[in-house]
Amino acid sequence: MKKQDLQNPVDAYFTGEFPKQRQPAPGVEQQMTPRPDTGEESYRGLGRLKGRRALVTGGDSGIGRAVAVAFSREGADVAINYLASEQPDAETLRDDIEAHEGRIVLLPGDLSREATCREVVRETVRQLGGVDILVLNAGTQTALHGIEELSTEQLVRTFETNVFAMYWMAQEALPHLAEGASIITTSSIEAFSPNAHLLDYAATKSAIVGFTKALAKQLAPKGIRVNSVAPGPVWTALQISGGQFPEKIPEFGKSTLLGRAGQPVEVAPVYVFLASDEASFITGQTIGVTGGK
Repeated sequence: MKKQDLQNPVDAYFTGEFPKQRQPAPGVEQQMTPRPDTGEESYRGLGRLKGRRALVTGGDSGIGRAVAVAFSREGADVAINYLASEQPDAETLRDDIEAHEGRIVLLPGDLSREATCREVVRETVRQLGGVDILVLNAGTQTALHGIEELSTEQLVRTFETNVFAMYWMAQEALPHLAEGASIITTSSIEAFSPNAHLLDYAATKSAIVGFTKALAKQLAPKGIRVNSVAPGPVWTALQISGGQFPEKIPEFGKSTLLGRAGQPVEVAPVYVFLASDEASFITGQTIGVTGGK
């Protein structure tokens, strides 16, 4: 391979300071500066998921969007869930996937509600004819200066959205998952190196690691693999809608070994790998994509 064919990971994506910005939660990706790279222009599939049916929660933007793009480019039919206020991002994703002759189903709804979780799974099965890959990615994150600021309302909602929803959706999906199916959760570096200002969020991500390992043990005899991806600082709408303090945005990601934040497109290939037959001997694992943080 020629030297010029290699890509230096230090400057492969945006390396400057992010402008200070704030949006109401959950944020709209189209209004971010710079807009996250979710792979629409760069991801090239190889047919690794051809014929499979995937449900991706939090699929309108950020990591979930990049995963939906990658899965579609790899040949899967995709359903995504998102909050109603994120409809603009969901519609641009639909336009992109359909322009590439892919199939996508949009399923808005608040996953902090058990009934919504179960209905999203049922509607995925109805519209796609089944489900083979379940990506439990949706999450909420709000930075606080101290535990005294953490309301019971926020604590409950963070756990409902980030953790309880995984249980409800896995329960509903299990009767439809055949041998060879895959469940992939999104945990975080926060499970292993928690930020003092993300007390509730970090706790949910630790819970997800435990959920993933335990569920993998339950489902291995059924031929269903369960794994998790633990991103580090990745540039998404989560960060500018309360996940980081505005004054911290310009330096976001600078503390990684690579000196920059990651982009969603850099995380999505790990989900593709875990969903594919290439990962047939991998279950109960958490794979970090952290820039060395």
